[in-house]
Amino acid sequence: MTDAQRSAVRPQPATEHDAGNRGEPGTARARRRWWERLGLIPRRRRALISLAVGVMIWEFVARVVVEGTLFFVPITHVVQAGFELTVSGELAHHAWVSFQEFAYGLALAVVVGVPLGLAVGVSARVKDYVQPWISGLYSTPLIALAPLFILWLGIGMASKVAVVFIMALFPITINTTAGIKNTDQTHIDVARAFGYSRADIFRKVLLPSALSFIVTGFRLAVGRGIVAVVVAEFFGSRDGLGYLILVSSQAFAMDRLLLAVLLLAFTGILGIGLVGRLERRLAPWREEMTV
Repeated sequence: MTDAQRSAVRPQPATEHDAGNRGEPGTARARRRWWERLGLIPRRRRALISLAVGVMIWEFVARVVVEGTLFFVPITHVVQAGFELTVSGELAHHAWVSFQEFAYGLALAVVVGVPLGLAVGVSARVKDYVQPWISGLYSTPLIALAPLFILWLGIGMASKVAVVFIMALFPITINTTAGIKNTDQTHIDVARAFGYSRADIFRKVLLPSALSFIVTGFRLAVGRGIVAVVVAEFFGSRDGLGYLILVSSQAFAMDRLLLAVLLLAFTGILGIGLVGRLERRLAPWREEMTV
C-alpha cells in the first residue's frame, strides 16, 4: 500500500464543520460540556428556571399588586428576615428542632410500616388481624389526636415524634401492602417452576415488584410528616418552625412566617429528592417513562 493510499484510509480528526454536518455544532457541544461541568442536567435547569420565574412573580405581586406588607411581603424581605434570624442563631435552633422531630418520626414509621405492610401483603392471617385497625385508623383524622399525644407525652420532642410517626405510618404500610398484592402472578408461578423457595420468591420477586409502591409510600409520608410536625408544634411547643409560624402570625411578622413556610417546603423537596435517589440506587433497572 502506497503512502497516498495509507493517507486516504487513515482516520482524519473531526473538525467543527464535520460536527455541524452531523447536526451537532461544536459550540453546542461546548455549551453542553459547560452545563455538565456545573452539574446542571436538563431537568435541573428546567426546575431552576421554574423557581426563578416563581420568585419574580412573587416579588412583582408583593410590590405592585398587593398594597402594604401586613398580609404579604416581597421575597427580598423574607431573605432579609432569614439573614437576621441566622445571625442571631434563632433560625438554626428552630430548624434543627423540627428536623429532629421529623427525622425520628419518619424513621420510626419506615422501620415499623414496611415490615408491617409486607406481613399484611404476604400473610392472610396477619391481614385478618391487622387490616381492621389499619382501615379504621387511616380513615380517622389522626392530626386531631395531636393534643392527646401532648397530654400523654408532654410538650417535649417525644409527643412531636409520636404525631409524625402516626401520620407517616399508614401511607407506608398501605402502599407496601399494595405493592405485594400487585405482583404479577405469572412471575411467582415461573419462580416456583424453577424451584425457588418461599424466601427466594419473597426476596427476588415480591420485594422488587413492590419497590415502586414502597417508594411512593415514602414520598407520601414525607409530606404528611412535615404537616404533622407543624400541627404538633402549634398545639404545644417552645421551639421549632411550627412554633415560629405561630408566634409570627400572632405578631403579624409575615416575613418570618413565610420564611418558616419556605424552609418546610424546601425540606419536602429535599426529602422527596432523596427518596428518588434511593429508588434509582435500589432499582437501577427502573427508568423514567417518557412520551
